[in-house]
Formats: sequence, C-alpha cells, structure tokens
Amino acid sequence: MKKIPRAERLILALDVASVEEAKSLVQRLGDSVGFYKVGLELFMADGVFGLVEWLSREEKKVFVDLKFFDIPETVRAAVRGLRNRGVTFATVHGNQAMLQAAGAEKGEVKILAVTALTSLDQGDLDDLGFQCDIQALVLSRARRALEAGCDGVISSGLEAPALRRELGDRLLVVTPGVRPVQNRSDDQKRTVDVAQAFANGADYIVVGRPIRQALDPRAAAQAIQATIERVFPS
Repeated sequence: MKKIPRAERLILALDVASVEEAKSLVQRLGDSVGFYKVGLELFMADGVFGLVEWLSREEKKVFVDLKFFDIPETVRAAVRGLRNRGVTFATVHGNQAMLQAAGAEKGEVKILAVTALTSLDQGDLDDLGFQCDIQALVLSRARRALEAGCDGVISSGLEAPALRRELGDRLLVVTPGVRPVQNRSDDQKRTVDVAQAFANGADYIVVGRPIRQALDPRAAAQAIQATIERVFPS
C-alpha cells in the first residue's frame, strides 16, 4: 500500500456553479477535507484559475478533472498549462497517443487515465460499441496508461480488485462515485461504499453529493474521514 497521508485519501468534488460557492464550501469544510476536485462545471465559471491558486495557498491539494480528449499536441499543451499552478492530478480520456502526450508533458502533475465512467454500465458500453465487458475494458486501458507514462487511473471500486491483481501497486487507483453507504438511486451506476472502495484497492476516493448536499457537510466529511481512519489505523 502506498504511503499516502490518511486525510488526503478523501477528495471532495467541487461540482458547483461558481468560484464563490466553491470557496464558501471549502471554508465551511475546514480541515475535514484537504483535497478537492475541480471539474468541468466549475471550470466554466469566471476566475477558476484564481480558485486553483487560492486552494494551493490554503494548503489544499487540487485535482483538475477535465478528461482531456483531443489531438495529442492539444493535450500536450493543455497539460503544460496546468504545470506550476499547484495541481496534483489531471485526467485524460483518450487514445494511446493522447496519453503519451500527457505523460511526456506532465512535469509535477500526476496524470490519471479514465478507464470507464462510473455512470456507465454494461448496457451503456454495448450501446457505445465496445465489444468486451467492463472489467476487460478497464484492465486494457489501465495497462495502456501504464505503458504511456501515466501515474494512475480513474476506476470504479468494482474493477479495483482486478487492477490490483493484474498490476499491483504500479498505478494509483482513484475511485469516484463513492457513497458513504450502499448506493441509492442516482446517475452513478457502478458504485461502492467508502470501506469497500479501499478494501478493493483504491488509493483515493472521490465523493461529491453525499457531502455537498448533506445538512451538515463538515459532519458528513468527518464521518467519511472516521471510516478512512478505521481502514488505515496508522
């Protein structure tokens, strides 16, 4: 198991509409969360790079989740633009040439390759024309990410055991769509709870709505951190 500060294993998805709303939530959460994901919704807001710099000044880690998918030179330039901004993780969701371009330009930014979105199930993959099951797709993409110089993958907790079995600790595994308890009905189809995600091999979990929409977001985050402390007691 990798040496990761326990409190950083929880990544909060800042899927909000404005920088002001994001800052308010970060301040409300205080020391209960030390790692934040900034995704496509928030990147459409004014002042988002100022927010990234502010998070860095607040000693928070930043995960830029834009799932770069474009010609390799454009991906290379986009990744270059994240360097020296206090960004820890960034995602790429493309073919081998795109992954290699990101890996070559990453600098201090760790590149995470998207395997299969947790909002997709086997029926969705069939509709998209993939001629394999989800686990085979995830393993194939993870192997290719490793070959391309990526640092990790985005993977459902359901596929994490196969990743660990096949690839060991050579890649970081970041698991989104995590629910504090067994999944309720929403648009995330392939989910696990917090303890199961780590038991299955995740290094980090990404949690959004169960914290953001809680009556007391700080208490919700602290409850997840307490679960993480039980999983990693030292």
